[in-house]
Amino acid sequence: MELLQSISGFVWGPAMLFLILGVGFFLSFRLGFMPIRKLGLAFKLLWGGRKESKEAGEISPFNALMTSLSATIGTGNIAGVATAITLGGPGALFWMWCTALVGMATKYGEAVCAVKFREKDKNGNHVGGPMYYIKNGLPKSWLWLGTTFAVLGSITGFGMGNTVQANSVANALQENFNISPTITGIIMMVLVGAVLIGGIKSIAKVAGKLVPFMAIAYLVAGVIVLALNIEQIPAALELIFTSAFSGTAATGGFVGAGVAAAIRFGVARGVFSNEAGIGSAPIAHASAQTNSPVRQGLIAMLGTFIDTIIVCSITGLAIVASGAWHTTTGVKGAAMTSLAFETTLPGVGSSIVTIGLAIFAFTTILGWSVYGERCVQYLLGEKAIVPFRLVWVIAVPVGAIASLDLVWIIADILNALMAIPNLIALAALSPVIIKLTREYFAQSQQVIEGQAVPSND
Repeated sequence: MELLQSISGFVWGPAMLFLILGVGFFLSFRLGFMPIRKLGLAFKLLWGGRKESKEAGEISPFNALMTSLSATIGTGNIAGVATAITLGGPGALFWMWCTALVGMATKYGEAVCAVKFREKDKNGNHVGGPMYYIKNGLPKSWLWLGTTFAVLGSITGFGMGNTVQANSVANALQENFNISPTITGIIMMVLVGAVLIGGIKSIAKVAGKLVPFMAIAYLVAGVIVLALNIEQIPAALELIFTSAFSGTAATGGFVGAGVAAAIRFGVARGVFSNEAGIGSAPIAHASAQTNSPVRQGLIAMLGTFIDTIIVCSITGLAIVASGAWHTTTGVKGAAMTSLAFETTLPGVGSSIVTIGLAIFAFTTILGWSVYGERCVQYLLGEKAIVPFRLVWVIAVPVGAIASLDLVWIIADILNALMAIPNLIALAALSPVIIKLTREYFAQSQQVIEGQAVPSND
């Protein structure tokens, strides 16, 4: 365990933080901070992309985002935020926000490249993602970088996209409903297997229904918790901002944390939550029914905004405003979020968090199965799809009974390693991203007037 902690500390050191935030800020600056300025347009395009279209792709633009969100809105929003505050103090939430703001540009660039450089497989389905935009967008001498990403992606999914999710659900159900982790693992394995039979179309349909429903339900519950703690919110916000730059002193059950810890765990958990820079989300967006990379990029960047700026903020503010972050010792992860909700909504708060966690984690396992499958398909071809799905399903109950700390540390390490080739590729392809964006917004009046949206294909 100590060795893994040392490795995690190294890969999430200053170099990684600089790479993630640096590439995100670089793209934001080159785009004239367009992702923030065009939020309204992005939501308009998302609403208009709910229906199936005749454009190239297998799933609607809306369901592409829901598939992406199904993989991001999960334990990172409930357990991950609490873990960041436990290890880095309330100031970690501020650095999560910073990661998300620059991460919107990263997620935008990922989706633009995914659609621009996607290709069709032998079954006629559109496939894409970092390995494909490295393969089709960069010189052949860069091909090894795409292969590296695919290898890391196929392994990473079993960590952050499978076992971490099953583990968090199993622990939450055991603590709140006294359900054996083994039983939880078996039930989740059966449900995941049933959906995976239909492939990405089946997963997208399930995500398109479950994700919006559960996200809204969780947000409503969170807003109620904040409303009942309204008097503590100003002090909570002040604490978040001040401790982001001065650290957090030991208090109650909290042992204290410096600025470096706030930055490290805020950025790490922020990336774990919204996956901006990891390179996973563009794999889903590559299947969207669209002929415009920029249009899908605008929709894709909403994933980071919704995931971190909205959902994670609700969780983080609830934990800080309720005082749950420093009132007890040994409470961490989803249990801390449950405590924050339960102290404010006695009798129902912990159940809301537990049910939300279970559904979010279930959809995350489905979404990440797409990512892992595409990586394996890139490496070994279509013949590897069925064997991968079988192994993926079997891994669910294994994760449910594994050590929580071990699973989180391994997921952190794999997260960082997977991000490296993707971020390098995004930096190299930034001229393409900028060019496509300028061409699209040169005709932006057509979008504003509701006329035909220009295609960048």
